Amino acid sequence: MKVFITGSGSYIPTEVTKNKTFEENRFYNPDGTFIETDNHLVIDKFKDITGIEERRYLDGKLVTSDMAFYAAEKAIADAGIDQEELDYIIVAHNYGDVEIDSAQSDTVPSLASRVKHLLGIKNPKCVAYDILFGCPGWVQGVIQANAFIRAGIAKKCLVIGTETLSRLVDKHDRDSMIYSDGAGATVIESKEDAEGGILTHASATYASEEAHFIYFGTSNKRAQKDNRRYIKMYGRKIYEFALTYVPKAMQECFDESGHDIKDLKKIFIHQANEKMDEAIVKRFYRHYKMQVPEHIMPMSIGELGNSSVATIPTLYDLVKNGYYKEHELNSGDIILFASVGAGMNINAIVYQMP
Repeated sequence: MKVFITGSGSYIPTEVTKNKTFEENRFYNPDGTFIETDNHLVIDKFKDITGIEERRYLDGKLVTSDMAFYAAEKAIADAGIDQEELDYIIVAHNYGDVEIDSAQSDTVPSLASRVKHLLGIKNPKCVAYDILFGCPGWVQGVIQANAFIRAGIAKKCLVIGTETLSRLVDKHDRDSMIYSDGAGATVIESKEDAEGGILTHASATYASEEAHFIYFGTSNKRAQKDNRRYIKMYGRKIYEFALTYVPKAMQECFDESGHDIKDLKKIFIHQANEKMDEAIVKRFYRHYKMQVPEHIMPMSIGELGNSSVATIPTLYDLVKNGYYKEHELNSGDIILFASVGAGMNINAIVYQMP
């Protein structure tokens, strides 16, 4: 039995927010001190490090589960399946549905149940649940779907990554420019007479010293009365952590597949930070005493920003559908999914295109 991605879909919000939007922001350090540097210089440095020129924000009338539903519809249509035959709907997110200008996240009922409701699925044996695993959530959802199918307790699963980070950012924190919104969905199915599919996978959680590298905290502007909590992170610690552990996890996962490194055609890595992703992939190839091959790593962060769990499935869907001229996927191609995020969690999947 082989397990494949038989359908994919994505929802990319239409509201484009360019870097110049942040020129009037008043940025503060985590200790509450005002950043005296001219915002033009702050934004230019930010762009050089992250590669982000613009990002997408969700329309104020919609919420995270709406995006998940739209992406799911596309994935189901692409797979050509009867949605009533789905055994599981697994939705990866971290913050639930957040209404615009709301101070509270809404996670009851689960986003997966909301998606099932919006899809109109009547089958009660289609089990819907959420997974909170940081940015690697979609990859982990696919790993779980693969396990269900191989164990014989499922045949078809819908795995979605969806997030609305724009509603959880502190406008006085420079890191707010990183985050964006989006959703990507995939149908995971078994096929007995096909070659390829999910070959190997790996997951790890580092929580002794690293658990709170990404956390919820107060605004950097301490003077204002604000009881809200926002996404916060220790960027330098995350960067060092990722460069230390992610390439090794990728290498161990790929080596287990039994393929030669020269067979690897694409790496779909979480779109967290352009410089960090490039450094991770460079260190990965260093294990094989190779330079990074040209066009090995599609990147969407420059125009879509960091949408957490949505970055990889969205990027996969875009590449599969020919959005990037320099990237394509063909039958038999060996690809590698890899992600890192809050927890701190790491995971990877080696996959062969059908």
